[in-house]
Amino acid sequence: MDIHEYQSKEILSEYGVPIAAGGLAYSPEQAAYRATEIGGDAWVVKAQIHSGARGKAGGIKVCKSEDEVAKAAEELLGKKLVTHQTGPQGKVCHRLYVEAGCNIDREIYMAFVLDRQKESVTVVASAEGGMEIEQLAIEKPDSIIKIAVEAAVGMQPFQAREIVFALGLDKSQVNQAVTTILGCYRAMRDLDANMVEINPLVVTKEGNLLAVDAKMGFDDNALFRHSQISELRDKSQEDIREMNAADRGLSYVGLDGNIGCIINGAGLAMATMDMIMHAGGEPANFLDIGGGASPERVSKAFNLVLSDDNVKCILINIFAGINRCDWVAEGIIQAVQKIELKLPVVVRLSGTNVEQGRKMLKDSGLPLIMAETLREAADKAVAAWKENSK
Repeated sequence: MDIHEYQSKEILSEYGVPIAAGGLAYSPEQAAYRATEIGGDAWVVKAQIHSGARGKAGGIKVCKSEDEVAKAAEELLGKKLVTHQTGPQGKVCHRLYVEAGCNIDREIYMAFVLDRQKESVTVVASAEGGMEIEQLAIEKPDSIIKIAVEAAVGMQPFQAREIVFALGLDKSQVNQAVTTILGCYRAMRDLDANMVEINPLVVTKEGNLLAVDAKMGFDDNALFRHSQISELRDKSQEDIREMNAADRGLSYVGLDGNIGCIINGAGLAMATMDMIMHAGGEPANFLDIGGGASPERVSKAFNLVLSDDNVKCILINIFAGINRCDWVAEGIIQAVQKIELKLPVVVRLSGTNVEQGRKMLKDSGLPLIMAETLREAADKAVAAWKENSK
């Protein structure tokens, strides 16, 4: 689960990370009032969406007066911002963060990420802040500093100092920087975050450090331990299909194709999508109903796939181990009987109670296309999709 910049900053500030004064706004009038509250002679108005590269998309505006703040807010609220992270569909800005401007002397990149290969948190930093880390890795790989944190002992002050010295910060800034680095690590550890990024971490001309931008992402599986974090979820920033699936305990990833997939098990789902591609089709989603799917769960998955207007054919591929083919068949029958089916549905069942499941589907009298192998199912799904698209 991702959260907004202002939410990340509120969390990190509680762990000692320095941030500039700022406030949330939902209207131009409120944005101007925030600028008055903050004071000063320069402010930054930032669109709050779950995406990086907002500046390139026109989502960040520097203002020199309260009138400029109000005008910038009017431009941004309700605007769809398209970045390389949002894709062509973009994301709509519904809230703004108004922040005090600062005199920037230099910018630093800093991130805390999970290194699954090393099974540890890795700190990634660079003196070349303000740039995307992917771009940095290509253009200036030598500028990237990496330090792995031993999970059993956590991040130590000497490691934070190593990073500070490698970044070439002034000795007067060492304590601020160490506090910032350790604070980010503690926030990540305490809240089960899987990513903390500050880009840029600014050194002001007055010699102070400020987290000008911040991002945090959290492990969905750990949110039950952190109700204060789960309450920060902004559903308006999520794919509505993925959001509905998550609310129903299903694993769903929306794709750009036309063949909807209902499958149990991530490995089988990947194999099925590969086979669809091999047969000349494009999967519309990755939907895993899990190992112990009840008929009700299968029915919910069916309706979720049908809610995608791009879907022109549905492929159901179930290998029943913990699950049972007769349960899956019952769920398919329940779902199809409740709707006016206009799309071809290809069903391939295998495993526990497969004969009983196939018989239930055959005896139901529903217009289902049966297949015995994955290759056959993919071929029939692609053929049905092409026929339905004429």
